[in-house]
Amino acid sequence: MSHFTTVQTKIKDLVALKAALKDLGFAFSESTQGVEVKGYLGQKEKADISIHASKTYDVGVKQTADGYEFVADWWGVETTRGLTQEAFVKQVTQRYAYHKVMSEVAKQGYTIESDEVSADQSISITVRKWQ
Repeated sequence: MSHFTTVQTKIKDLVALKAALKDLGFAFSESTQGVEVKGYLGQKEKADISIHASKTYDVGVKQTADGYEFVADWWGVETTRGLTQEAFVKQVTQRYAYHKVMSEVAKQGYTIESDEVSADQSISITVRKWQ
């Protein structure tokens, strides 16, 4: 019986996802042939990216028709790293959104005036465009 569980996301931009993972201090491996994601008692799952959550557990990133999803033995990730599925997804999604917004703002010719994180971890970005 597999311990792996899949979490659907709205993540579609792999570059922004990788930037988010780097911001959060997650090491990861990737390969066009796929990488192994480690789970309970040596179980393995194949994924596009393997995020090294701990020495014995990984979080996989798999491409789907709608974007990317996470797959992991979340019990193992929580037990060995102290990070729940919900907390992991929230952290990664927030940093992903930040990088996606920054990318889109730059594409449209805006400049960043300020970029602040408040005590509740919400992010406020002020942009400006000169005509």
